[in-house]
Amino acid sequence: MSGTLFITGIKSADALLNRDGTALLIGMLLDQQVPMQWAFTGPYTLRKRLGHLNAKRIAAMDLDEFLAICSQKPAIHRFPKSMGTRVHQLCHALTRDHQGKGANVWKDVTDASELMQRLRALPGFGEEKAQIFIALLAKRFDVEPRGWQKTAGVFSDKSPRSVADIYSSATLLKVRGWKQMQRARSRDKQDRPLK
Repeated sequence: MSGTLFITGIKSADALLNRDGTALLIGMLLDQQVPMQWAFTGPYTLRKRLGHLNAKRIAAMDLDEFLAICSQKPAIHRFPKSMGTRVHQLCHALTRDHQGKGANVWKDVTDASELMQRLRALPGFGEEKAQIFIALLAKRFDVEPRGWQKTAGVFSDKSPRSVADIYSSATLLKVRGWKQMQRARSRDKQDRPLK
């Protein structure tokens, strides 16, 4: 696995995301209610604290022990206990359904609708998060199952609307600027009116 994602501002953290499917899924899971950079640094922080990012080993950990690690300063998320619980659940799902490897979620998938089903079965992956992740795989990792553009929806286009569109410091600024413009227009990432 090799990608072109540039998001955290930490070279080794980005390298981890670009080579480790479990790290990439954890980062995407954490990407809500915090800045993208904080969310996608979470896997790197966990790896430093645990000495690994092995989904099977994380799933086998006592939940309270794992949450204590997630909550150490700096915490992996603004809500380290609830999001740490989700990460623990994600690692259980990867262990149960994908041999403990994040990249197995998309390995050998030829149809985007199957990939969408696999992602939606993961804890914390709603429809929009799954769509963004499909676009991220296609745009940054050359994982392009049949029909990915249709399944990813607007996230497959050229607008700098999500993490899928970030491969440099300049594109990171473009995505930030686009999101600010959308908020000013009272529009969401999919260009729908905010409720």
